[in-house]
Amino acid sequence: MKLNLKIPIIFFDLETTGVDVSKDRIVEICYIKVFPNGNETSRTMRINPGMHIPEQSSAVHGITDDDVKDCPLFKDVAKEIANDFEGCDIAGFNSNRFDLPMLAEEFLRAHVDIDLSRHRAIDVQVIYHKLEQRTLSAAYKFYCGMELQNAHSALADTRATYEILKAQLDKYPEDLQNDMEYLSKYSSFTRNVDFAGRIVYDDNNNEIFNFGKYKGERVDAVLQRDPGYYSWMMNGDFPLNTKQVLTKIKLKKYGK
Repeated sequence: MKLNLKIPIIFFDLETTGVDVSKDRIVEICYIKVFPNGNETSRTMRINPGMHIPEQSSAVHGITDDDVKDCPLFKDVAKEIANDFEGCDIAGFNSNRFDLPMLAEEFLRAHVDIDLSRHRAIDVQVIYHKLEQRTLSAAYKFYCGMELQNAHSALADTRATYEILKAQLDKYPEDLQNDMEYLSKYSSFTRNVDFAGRIVYDDNNNEIFNFGKYKGERVDAVLQRDPGYYSWMMNGDFPLNTKQVLTKIKLKKYGK
């Protein structure tokens, strides 16, 4: 089924040095941009992470330090990537929990002003897990009837994700709507305020903490009752995006 698009949508995948959003870095990014008229453009870039790629990570995606030693740093291509993403919906496989938070961190480190939270995000893995509950390779075989060659290659994974979403719409016409707003909401388990899900919205659209001793409590109430908690989080090992969101909430409520 052809996607019903009102604006372009970008399917993207990252290969990284590891899975810690705060500490790890991107080593490859691939994205396919699909336009409302059906036209597509694609791009794959290797990135020098500025750190050692652990052997266990190289074993997964096949990218080593030597492969990226002459590649640009993320900050060198960040504005170019941001320009491609502007004005687009965004889709990926496990992207809400990993790829989007990781990409947001890299943009923040590069001081590139793009607010990914304003983009509708569709996580094909969430749709899959809600309806079938398996892996990307299994999803590709189940929905598209083919074996996924070169799994953990960013281009192969990105292309498979795009093809799976179209096949999901064909398979579940009564369960899924071919509408990016609907799919964005359907593919979210929680209503995150920050990408890492440390702060989420409750049923009344209040920002609440989703971790720690204040889990379930309103952020503004906690900051008023325990001002030191803000400093603890800002000095702690939390993603930059989480700190950015926390600061916005504090400024919105208290203005300082």
